[in-house]
Amino acid sequence: MQSENEYIGDEKFKNFLNHYECPTSLEVVKLKFAGAICSPNLNLRPTDVISSFWEQNKQPRLETKKEAELFFKFFMGLWDNVFEKIRRNKLTLSKAPKDNIKWGQIRYEELEYGFLEGFWGGCDDLKVPNYVAQIVDSLSEMADAYAMLSKKAAMAKEQHAISNALLNTDKTVEKAFSFIIENSVLPRIADLERTVN
Repeated sequence: MQSENEYIGDEKFKNFLNHYECPTSLEVVKLKFAGAICSPNLNLRPTDVISSFWEQNKQPRLETKKEAELFFKFFMGLWDNVFEKIRRNKLTLSKAPKDNIKWGQIRYEELEYGFLEGFWGGCDDLKVPNYVAQIVDSLSEMADAYAMLSKKAAMAKEQHAISNALLNTDKTVEKAFSFIIENSVLPRIADLERTVN
């Protein structure tokens, strides 16, 4: 799929989020898009996901039609970028920071507020195959593991074992993403191409 909305790149997109006082980090935005793309909820629209990046009634006020077009064009550029990674089954976590406390915190947010919220899309009763439900549940457990490892890192003098645990958890999470994509998303990828509406 050749996107008509080109992704502006991470640094420019961070500036874009800051301009609109978005409280959601780029890492979480990317994985929330990924979760929504992987979601069996085909009624979930990109605009629904985009509005969820701000608290209710705190979304930015777009003053002109041109501003609104650019606003959604930038978001859809990132959506299409994430979609293409999923199409190629190359979804990864963000680059790990050197600080183990931050590493655990960022990963918790990426999974819990990013992928998992995007996947469920506000629905508690999505019908998903049992094997997918088990993998998604394991991602929630891994989010909790990241939070625990972050707390341990704050109290530990020796960080090597925690770094290894974080790295191994990253690998497991990325394998879970790959499994979900290969078994639940790629078989229906043509039905998933969505536009802003």
